[in-house]
Amino acid sequence: MFSGCSTAIITPMKSNGDIDEEGLKELIRFQEENGVDTIVPCGSTGESATLSYKEHLKVIDITVNSVTKAKVMAGAGSNSTSEALELSKAAQDIGADSVLSICPYYNKPTSKGIRLHFEAIASSVDIPIIIYNIPSRTGTNITADLMLELAKIPGIAGVKEASGNLNQIGKIAAFAPKDFSVLSGDDALTLPAMAVGAKGAVSVSSNIVPDKVSAMIKSMLSGDSEKANQINRELMPLYDVLFLETNPIPIKTAMRLAGYPSGPLRLPLCDMERKNEDRLRSVLSMQGLL
Repeated sequence: MFSGCSTAIITPMKSNGDIDEEGLKELIRFQEENGVDTIVPCGSTGESATLSYKEHLKVIDITVNSVTKAKVMAGAGSNSTSEALELSKAAQDIGADSVLSICPYYNKPTSKGIRLHFEAIASSVDIPIIIYNIPSRTGTNITADLMLELAKIPGIAGVKEASGNLNQIGKIAAFAPKDFSVLSGDDALTLPAMAVGAKGAVSVSSNIVPDKVSAMIKSMLSGDSEKANQINRELMPLYDVLFLETNPIPIKTAMRLAGYPSGPLRLPLCDMERKNEDRLRSVLSMQGLL
């Protein structure tokens, strides 16, 4: 079962727009030194939509070859089943421990199409598949009932749930097979999601505060909800400013301001509005991150 803190890691860029390989390695060390269980390269936070196929595999390869104790859950989804198959097989060959596979976006497939999509991927690789449900980006919600069907497919090991629907999250956690992991995909809902059965999170905030997010999740898993609530309260202002604009614009800006490898965003993502960056800077300062 997948559990704990997984960081949806940013992809740092050089000033010329190329991938900052040494910067990525530095970020991975920072994550491991601060208790993160899993590194998730090439997700939405890693700007996967703007990476070429070659770059996508390069980021996964750097991650796999840089970790010393953390697991690697490689982003390998696509709205094209054939491309998702190709990426998943490549991630497996590189050495990823699992893949994160988004619900096909733009096409808006039917429930049958979604099931056939994930059946095809699961039958083509031998590493676990974590489904990524984020209807705000895909246009399609994988309902609890459909997710419970998908959970029965051999190889489907869990879901990163970013629907924002705690009732849906709780239903999946309650009725899925015992070895199926529900992971929160919304930082602000990690604690309540764990209260209804989630076993951890794939976090954006943990890029910059991996120690605190890890400690909160570990406290919930160990039954120390008082400590988890305390950490969560401390982090709430950070959650707010890290989603003032489209992810990963604020987190990459925050990492740059805090002195970590980050670099420019790739179009069509662009720099934060000045007023939002000022709010971000203020919270980072209050959190002792500047």
